[in-house]
Amino acid sequence: MDQSKAPVLDALAAYHESGQTPFTPPGHKQGRGADRRVRAVLGDAVFRSDVLATSGLDDRTSSHGIVEEAQALMAEAVGAEHAFFSTCGSSLSVKSAMLSVAGPHEKLLVGRDAHKSVVSGLILCGIRPVWVDPQWDAERHLAHPPSAAAFEVAFAEHPDARGALVTTPTPYGTCSDLAAIAEVCHRRDRPLIVDEAWGAHLPFHPGLPTWAMDAGADVCVTSVHKMGSGLEQSSVFHLQGDLVDPDVLRSREDLLGTTSPSVLVYAALDGWRRQMVEHGKALYDHALGLAERTRERVSRIDGMRVHGREDFCGPGKAQDMDPLQLVIDLSATQVSGYRAADWLRRNHRINLHVSDHRRISAQLTHADDSDTAGALVTALTDLTAHAEELRTPRTVHVPPPSKLRLEQAALPRDAFFGPTEQVPWEKADGRIAAEMLTPYPPGIPVAVPGERLTADVLRYLRTGVEAGMVVPDAVDTEVTSVRVLREE
Repeated sequence: MDQSKAPVLDALAAYHESGQTPFTPPGHKQGRGADRRVRAVLGDAVFRSDVLATSGLDDRTSSHGIVEEAQALMAEAVGAEHAFFSTCGSSLSVKSAMLSVAGPHEKLLVGRDAHKSVVSGLILCGIRPVWVDPQWDAERHLAHPPSAAAFEVAFAEHPDARGALVTTPTPYGTCSDLAAIAEVCHRRDRPLIVDEAWGAHLPFHPGLPTWAMDAGADVCVTSVHKMGSGLEQSSVFHLQGDLVDPDVLRSREDLLGTTSPSVLVYAALDGWRRQMVEHGKALYDHALGLAERTRERVSRIDGMRVHGREDFCGPGKAQDMDPLQLVIDLSATQVSGYRAADWLRRNHRINLHVSDHRRISAQLTHADDSDTAGALVTALTDLTAHAEELRTPRTVHVPPPSKLRLEQAALPRDAFFGPTEQVPWEKADGRIAAEMLTPYPPGIPVAVPGERLTADVLRYLRTGVEAGMVVPDAVDTEVTSVRVLREE
């Protein structure tokens, strides 16, 4: 195929040139009805290109297959057999993938370090999760993706599981041995779903970790807005092999997706694919070099340790890591990641990716340059100068791995939609959670509906909130009380 083409962008240009007069949504009629104060902030071009996908960008009765052609170009560009665009983010894409593999009450092996969108999928679909434990670094209190051996054990114990789902890279940039996990699945004729939301860029440079399709995954979900040039909510899910029917996957996406997809999102996805095919190698040559230099500069700042492969990769840890994720341990400064992130935003207008009880992280992409990297280094240097005033006696009590894992006492859907009550956190020990409790970012639930809460986990959440942790999906975001399944 001609990868220099961008069908959605070309169709959008043709739409503008044709001078069409819409009597359809969007009601702003290409910005004519938008408030001038809104246009002053968003720009006229946003409204001008916000048109219908059908009876707008494409004809209603004799479709020219514009989006389908753009999806086919994307699939060829990354070496997949099929690609599907989503304008509802990977939160929808991963649910579509899950529903194409398992149905209500059927089992799916799921890494317990999954994003909350996966748990939402379990709740909506009624799938029975078989949790596969991640690899836990007890020294650094950090989880890496589950091993192939862990999936092997889970399949042996649950041979009726319909497939497996693993998240890689993690928000901290660490990666699974996907080829080994795919082999475990395929030996049983079971598909592997990869939530690769943080890995949309991986196909475009050999210096990056192996991407899921090259490793043999069956379905791979990517968030192009995270590490690519897509607009927010842009996602692509890819398919190969014969273990998942493309028509089934498409129908599941249609079931969950919007009937009013954003042409703006489609156009940005289309343009990003062309950009990566034509310039991706050079762009990531630069980005990887910038990341290496920035790592060295930050490592020279007193009290800061930038994690690398020597910390995160090896036996019992991750298989690989994305060097564009700069994960910085602040333990030596005695400043929590929560406090550091808030201070950097307030004093240097620096917005970080992930912050936890002892770390912060900054993601670099092909869009960064010496100016943005320099601003980060300057801000981090200033942070250490203010470390003493940022220290707090409030300590986050992080349980050991054995205390973090909770018993799945009920199906997530049954607990979420069952009769519930709100109880003080001190009285929730032993009760079954009826809500997700998710420190965000990175958005990995500490407790999911149906899990039996413990004093250790509740204390972790409470001390975390007191130290600056954000738990936005809880009914009580301060976690002074918790929603639990009502006891009969």
